[in-house]
Amino acid sequence: MLDPSTDQQPSKATRDIRSRRFPVRRMVPNMVTLLALCLGLTALRQGLAGHFETAMICIIIAAFLDAFDGRLARLLKAESPFGAQLDSLADFVNFGIVPALLVYLYALEATERLGWAVILVFSVCCALRLARFNVDIEEADRPAWKMRFFNGVPSPAAGGLVMLPMFLEVAGIFDLRDQPMIIVGNTVLVALLMVSKVPTFSGKGLSPTIRRDYVLPMMLGIGLLAVMAFTFPWITLSLMSATYYALLPVSWWRHRSYAKAQA
Repeated sequence: MLDPSTDQQPSKATRDIRSRRFPVRRMVPNMVTLLALCLGLTALRQGLAGHFETAMICIIIAAFLDAFDGRLARLLKAESPFGAQLDSLADFVNFGIVPALLVYLYALEATERLGWAVILVFSVCCALRLARFNVDIEEADRPAWKMRFFNGVPSPAAGGLVMLPMFLEVAGIFDLRDQPMIIVGNTVLVALLMVSKVPTFSGKGLSPTIRRDYVLPMMLGIGLLAVMAFTFPWITLSLMSATYYALLPVSWWRHRSYAKAQA
């Protein structure tokens, strides 16, 4: 005789419970985003205590995690509207608020109202830039070549650029604390670049494959960058920020070339 329990179908309540189970893999990218947010808030705490070097390290690690969580979500097939909005909110805190406040505490506090106004401008521009980015990613009819560019400077890069005077001082290159107007000018420039239409290079549109003859030079370049980053971190960050500024005309020219080719 057959065991009747083997033919018994799960009850509706059991099926409902199973349908409400959430895959753990879908939580991993959001956990990385929350870790980056905690690092950003810790950077603010370190800045308030005057530990600017530790604060900048927290922001740099948060930027790496920000670059990693989206790719991790795509790899795990865990992309979701919730994750995209959480990532945007974390970016606003980590790169739109905390770096600007660090710069204010570092050199602009003595300027009082002017310095605070500049910080407000930077944060507002970051919020507008992220809002525009969230709208742009919903456009399904964008040409494929446009995926290689951002409109304006993305918020993680802006967070690094606005801290460039701090990088230079810690690296022992320049101490601009006695020249607050230069820091004000850099902060306003970065803020305007965020909300501008200036095309900047994006790594999202890069091909996952490269030519074989590029493999060795690329590996050597990455190795050299790693050696520089671990041996002379602040000089490396200063050079990377300066290189980003220098590449803005190049990205504009490449964007214009693609647009002309499509026309």
